[in-house]
Amino acid sequence: MQLDELAARSRDIAATPRLLEKVALLAELLKRLAPDEIEIAVAFLSGAVRQGRVGIGGAMLAEAFTAAESTERSPSGAIQPTLDEAMFGPPGERTSHRTPLTLADVDASLGRIATLTGRGSLALRARTLRHLFRRANAHERDFLGRLLTGELRQGALAGLMHEAIASAAGISVERVQRASMLTGDLGRVAHAALIEGADALDRFGLELFRPVAPMLAQTADTIDEAIERLGGPTFEHKLDGARIQIHKSGHDVRVFSRLLNEVTPAVPEVVELVRALPARRLVLDGEAIALAADGRPHPFQVTMRRFGRRLDVQALRAELPIVPVFFDLLHEGGEDTIDLPQRERFDRLLAVAPAHVVPHLRAADAAAAEAFYDAALEAGHEGVMAKDPASPYLAGRRGAAWLKIKPAHTLDLVVLAAEWGHGRRSGWLSNLHLGAADGTRGFAMLGKTFKGMTDATLAWQTERLLALETERDGHIVHVNPELVVEIAFNDVQESPVYASGMALRFARLVRYREDKRPSDADTVETVRKILRGQTPKRRTAR
Repeated sequence: MQLDELAARSRDIAATPRLLEKVALLAELLKRLAPDEIEIAVAFLSGAVRQGRVGIGGAMLAEAFTAAESTERSPSGAIQPTLDEAMFGPPGERTSHRTPLTLADVDASLGRIATLTGRGSLALRARTLRHLFRRANAHERDFLGRLLTGELRQGALAGLMHEAIASAAGISVERVQRASMLTGDLGRVAHAALIEGADALDRFGLELFRPVAPMLAQTADTIDEAIERLGGPTFEHKLDGARIQIHKSGHDVRVFSRLLNEVTPAVPEVVELVRALPARRLVLDGEAIALAADGRPHPFQVTMRRFGRRLDVQALRAELPIVPVFFDLLHEGGEDTIDLPQRERFDRLLAVAPAHVVPHLRAADAAAAEAFYDAALEAGHEGVMAKDPASPYLAGRRGAAWLKIKPAHTLDLVVLAAEWGHGRRSGWLSNLHLGAADGTRGFAMLGKTFKGMTDATLAWQTERLLALETERDGHIVHVNPELVVEIAFNDVQESPVYASGMALRFARLVRYREDKRPSDADTVETVRKILRGQTPKRRTAR
């Protein structure tokens, strides 16, 4: 199948408000895919690529868009050679007019980009991406740009894809959901269902040392909301650590990350602890967290130092010991427990590893839950989780049975620059550079964001920022620091990238504060106190 056809179907799905029509459009396309296209198409239409993170940033994408548009404006419209024949196929493909771009072509190019490492790999990734975009037409480039930036907002996420696969294969959606839950790979499930039929899904079960996608949570703003939605939930501390899934069979213990990558060598203390537990066969869900000498948790990015690519594990273990904290049990002693109610799974977890279970509160009224929440924040944790005691473990799904409740920080910052958007945001200034007052009448950068912007916001800020422009650096427009924005974010981490030495995590625009002057902006010192855990958290405006 050509990418243009898939992109067109994506646009049709995005334009359709009715869920049943979205499912029908997806199912019809799935039926027409060749066997080797199914996994690629399912990933793309779910807003992902099979390779996961491929090392493509905003600047690289902008350069690829520019190169493609320049090619289209050339007299011949020909695609000029950019790399050797071994990478890009026969010379005719590299020098002739554009040939149709297939799903396999895109998947192969992204595969090459994902595997490029070492010296010169950044330039090679950029050149490979430029070639891919020069082969694509305008609709295909728009689709790829949104796909690679996580902005493919067509509504065809995993839930709808489950429905579409079931419809296309003529089987129940429950069988698709369960197979997807246990394998963590919706593409594989789709391939099996569409090519082999319903019985093929029976082979997907929980297997030791094959990790399943973790169950995820929705968000509640308050404790009262969580109680209203779940009835009588249990509460647990929400830890800001690294999600881990531990599999054990006898002496063999392996640890997997949230992304299902094996990280066993990085956490020997976790392996030793689980190896010493009495149960011979286990699958545990939890968090690995680094604690300071006073018992308070280190920031997330400090914990993540234990999971870097190049590790001196023994030195890091001495410097930054990891503590595992478990909150669920998926398998014990040869029995899968994922279908048991949460209260029963937790009881069995308490019996298996009582000293390493997350702090929790059961049968709580609102006042007790609020006190538990405050205690979690005071201890340096993110907030609390509320869980339905009757719920099964829904691997890989963001179900309503788990709710996370945590305050979000907000800051008033100044816009220092903005980057031209691409794809659907072409022609608008999109990615904002954010700065805090540095105490010298200047501003120090804390990061960027393109989140939280409507089309009206993009149009307005483009006009205002261009009026404030001072200079340009490629796709970056620098401006006089006059506009104040309210920014919500989840946390602050240390960063050598910016002059402030810090970066905001998950920053998003709340609103422009035209009622404030740059002199009203928050300071670098305020942000540093948040980093150190010295500033109370503020709730975002609703």
